[in-house]
Amino acid sequence: MAVADKPCKHFVLVHGACLGGWSWFKAAALLRSAGYRVTAPDLAASGVDPRPLREVPTFRDYTGPLLALLGSLPPGEKVVLVGHSLGGVSVALAAEMFPDKVAAAVFLCAFMPDHTSRPSNVLEKFIEGNWLNWMDTEMKQQDAEGKLPTSMLFGPKITREKFVQLCSPEDVTLVRSLMRVSSMFVEDLQVQQPYSEDRYGSVRKVYIVSKQDLAIVEGFQRWMIDNYPVEEIKEIDDADHCVMLSRPDELVRCLVDVADKYA
Repeated sequence: MAVADKPCKHFVLVHGACLGGWSWFKAAALLRSAGYRVTAPDLAASGVDPRPLREVPTFRDYTGPLLALLGSLPPGEKVVLVGHSLGGVSVALAAEMFPDKVAAAVFLCAFMPDHTSRPSNVLEKFIEGNWLNWMDTEMKQQDAEGKLPTSMLFGPKITREKFVQLCSPEDVTLVRSLMRVSSMFVEDLQVQQPYSEDRYGSVRKVYIVSKQDLAIVEGFQRWMIDNYPVEEIKEIDDADHCVMLSRPDELVRCLVDVADKYA
């Protein structure tokens, strides 16, 4: 992982629903020790962001901290943008708004929209296809009028059995301790226009398949890739949904390879 020739390549790591920038701590530490610049922002109402979910009515509001980060980059700087799980939709929105700032978009067992359907399409296909047994996940209406997105919090059973089944007991405890109420923002994403071919569609994409993912299972990951082909597909064996915790070394090798090729 020598990076002496290009020491300033920048990774931006985007977490999934109910998680925060903290979920990347192992991968971020490995990348930084190898000489890379790493930013792992907390999206709105996530991690240590102080806002409650009810103050984040739209997916764009939720992704706001990532959009502000990309908007603040100096002219000419490009990042390797990595999205995990629902973070893939945030990456897609960021690539749509700032295609000139993204050297490559990496989808880590993540929802990956195409540029012909509304961005909710991959989420709707996932839900309608019963790809996941939601078990003890709590889904709740936030307001009587239905103007706010449905809230979501993964329970202890689904977390242990579907998300972190290959993680250490310490990591399982960490995930359970730091999870926050979030949303898939399906209602809002259903009324958004598809991302465009000349912006989001122009950004080079890599998909990293987690072979033992029991949340977004490999079959659905492959469906998304078939639906919207990418430049490159990578695989990580013996990784669960939280790859950054269960297999950080293998993940970092994949990300360094992406940076070497595209950044």
